[in-house]
Amino acid sequence: METPPPHTEPTEPTDADIAAFKEQLGRPPRGLRAIAHRCPCGLPDVVETAPRLPDGTPFPTLYYLTCPKAASAIGTLEANGVMKEMSERLAADPELAAAYRAAHEDYIARRDEIEVLQGFPSAGGMPDRVKCLHVLVGHSLAAGPGVNPLGDEAIAMLPEWWRKGPCVTPCEPAEA
Repeated sequence: METPPPHTEPTEPTDADIAAFKEQLGRPPRGLRAIAHRCPCGLPDVVETAPRLPDGTPFPTLYYLTCPKAASAIGTLEANGVMKEMSERLAADPELAAAYRAAHEDYIARRDEIEVLQGFPSAGGMPDRVKCLHVLVGHSLAAGPGVNPLGDEAIAMLPEWWRKGPCVTPCEPAEA
């Protein structure tokens, strides 16, 4: 990647953000709390979700990657064995394992600020393995560089998914 996407502060979702989310995932958002990161194109690419969905179902994935271009690029990394290589490095590198455990603790602390889900894992395989790069990248984009070392590494391996323009062209939300 030439230039990583800049860190953005979380914002309240607008009607336009919700329309973009629907286009990106093909469904309305569930438990949407905030736009946790914006792609350089301006659209949401990571959302923050509530620890429980509106029906009460626990949903421990706090940061959810929504951009289909980024998700596709991450899927290519996963298919190329990056998760296995990262998990092997975790087992062999105590410094990396400690930094990844700190990322796990950061994730849980951020989720617990909203609602404690006692006994539920963080996400993405943290703290012992790499199970989902999408979650790790979402955490890195939302929290900023330096919080999740493997999410940061995965971002560095990605192409600039936003360079060719927005992933979707959402319809304007209906006037109320």
